Amino acid sequence: MALGYNQSDLGRALGLTFQQIQKYEKGTNRVSASKLWDIARFFKVDIGYFFEGLTGSPATGMAEEGTSFEHDHPATRYTIEIGRLAPQLSTRQQKLALDLIRDMADRPEPAES
Repeated sequence: MALGYNQSDLGRALGLTFQQIQKYEKGTNRVSASKLWDIARFFKVDIGYFFEGLTGSPATGMAEEGTSFEHDHPATRYTIEIGRLAPQLSTRQQKLALDLIRDMADRPEPAES
């Protein structure tokens, strides 16, 4: 979505249906290594992009002691835009924005009248 593609675009490029892409995205079907390679080439990213933020030993797939996996929430147009714009900010501005988002995430949203 952030790059302007949809499941049909990716499916056509990979010779798959959008339903097959949807099953990959939802985790219903596993993505083979060769298909992951094709997806990385389509998006023009290094295959390691799909593993950023994961911790643990690749051999065991287990998290390091004291770490845990935090589930990502579904992306919205707002989170996508935040992610797209953040790299344009200076490091100081990124830290300020992160502090603000963390502060807002810790507070319940006020009730609307």
